[in-house]
Amino acid sequence: MTVAPLPETDDPAAVVWLWAGHALYVGPSLALQPHSTAVSVMVTGVGADVEVRAAGHTCVGRTVLIPPRTIHRVSTASTVAFCYFDAGSRRVQRCRDAMSQIEGPLALHHVREKEILRTLRASPIDPVTVLDVAAGADSIADERIAQATASLRAHPGHDYSAADLAAQVHLSTSRFLQLFAAHTGTSFRRYRLWTRMCRVGESIAKGGDLTTAAVDAGFASPSHFSDTFHAMFGLSASTLLASGATLVVGD
Repeated sequence: MTVAPLPETDDPAAVVWLWAGHALYVGPSLALQPHSTAVSVMVTGVGADVEVRAAGHTCVGRTVLIPPRTIHRVSTASTVAFCYFDAGSRRVQRCRDAMSQIEGPLALHHVREKEILRTLRASPIDPVTVLDVAAGADSIADERIAQATASLRAHPGHDYSAADLAAQVHLSTSRFLQLFAAHTGTSFRRYRLWTRMCRVGESIAKGGDLTTAAVDAGFASPSHFSDTFHAMFGLSASTLLASGATLVVGD
């Protein structure tokens, strides 16, 4: 895949890499409003600490791991990296195991923090290396859930229900939903939204327009996409694109 170097400026343009359900953003913090992601996100301040407020707790450090479905707000004056880990993989669990636990829902200080920062400062940045440094090689925890998440990633515009995918892997719907939450840390509905959001990003990176990309990815309407994006990332999609962000799609 083609990657762009991290700009050596005080106000660098953002770069977003997307691949296989994962995403990596590197750029300015963009004054994000409180939001709740569908998957776990590791936040790393490249030039200074980040401050994360969540569930009544405030965490200040160079690297913070935020679990899915946790309303939070990130503040930093530096370039920041957001690593979004696909919920169907073991990367997020390995990343969590490498973090120091603190009071509340957050985890602080990654044991390989210096290596992560060196990788983020590299020119050009290799996003796969960033994730591998943070969490090690990837593998799927449960083959049935892996099959379900793979189906959602491959066909995000298809209106899969939990019952549909449960039947494919020979589970009852209730058991499937229990296993899905246990192995991904997020809900079936939120993960389905995440795969659709990734597909929109891929379409925009290939030159598509936002409205068509949102509908093709399975969002009910452009307003549904807009509301979901803001709730998931703390800003509008148009604000992100207007910032000059570059989107890069990997294998």
